[in-house]
Amino acid sequence: MRGVLIRHAEADRDAAACAAIYAPAVQEGVASLEERAPEPHEMAERIRVISRHYPWLVAEIDGLVVGYAYAGRHRERASYRWTADCTVYVDSAHHRRGVGRALYGALLDLLRRQGVCTVCAGITLPNQASVGLHEAMGFEPVGVYRDIAYKHGAWRSTGWWRRSLRAPGDDGPPPQLLGPQRLSDLQDAGPSPGEELRAADGAASRAPRERSPAA
Repeated sequence: MRGVLIRHAEADRDAAACAAIYAPAVQEGVASLEERAPEPHEMAERIRVISRHYPWLVAEIDGLVVGYAYAGRHRERASYRWTADCTVYVDSAHHRRGVGRALYGALLDLLRRQGVCTVCAGITLPNQASVGLHEAMGFEPVGVYRDIAYKHGAWRSTGWWRRSLRAPGDDGPPPQLLGPQRLSDLQDAGPSPGEELRAADGAASRAPRERSPAA
């Protein structure tokens, strides 16, 4: 497998690619329960809004965005603030190549550093590939909302999975939830501007950012 470059999404740069990856899940399938795929400008606004509070990451192979993952608030009530929902989408041409694992590996590390204690994921059933990915990343099944949504002529059930990010023995949350963390914060020696994560053969390692030539 060629190297997968994981970096933070940039609204103007990545919205069109993210929208194109997401559209089939809306228009053709039920991985998303939206009924209208967002336009690139709408996706750009989503990236901007979410990135103020949680990480939004993209995966590149040979300069092409092939997947993305992000986190969001689980519920509005204040006591839920230590829990986040997470989402990952990968272009169908790059399934089963470790892209989803690379994205989730980086995302979960960032959320842990932010102070998030539990991460949840909702999956429209059946979706064995998504279930397999989440369980491989340490998520455990919680339960199923049966016939909770109606799309493409049928009732759809949604399963929920969770993963704890708390260290063993931690009885309570950290003093406060931090703002979104950066990939550069994952290195032990301190931040390095422009650092990204490169994953090869499913394992993430740190690498300096590859900058594109000036347009």
